[in-house]
Amino acid sequence: MKFPSISRRRAPALILGALAITAVGVASEMPKIDLTSGDPAAGKAIAMDRSKGNCIACHLIIGGESPGAIGPALIAMQTRYPTKEALAIQIWDATVKTPEAAMPPFGRHAILSQQELADVVAYVWTL
Repeated sequence: MKFPSISRRRAPALILGALAITAVGVASEMPKIDLTSGDPAAGKAIAMDRSKGNCIACHLIIGGESPGAIGPALIAMQTRYPTKEALAIQIWDATVKTPEAAMPPFGRHAILSQQELADVVAYVWTL
């Protein structure tokens, strides 16, 4: 059986492409997080904290000071996300749903701990 040959110039691109597809599939999986343990008050503090969650830097949040306009306004969240888990996945890694998203993958890059993520989800879910 004869296999088609791959030029030396194309081989690195094919290998890198396969690795990228594998990495995205592995990296984007959110671990099981106890979303019932989330504290909305703690989540609000993280969302407004310019050095931690910093949601306010990119999103309009009613009552927040100096909101950004990069991301969508955080309003009517329960109508936009049918479950807290769906919202958590978006915050964990927005590139899963929208590969070109500018939002940092807060969970995947360990910007937020699992408890902080649960807290932010609890807060944002109330908006």
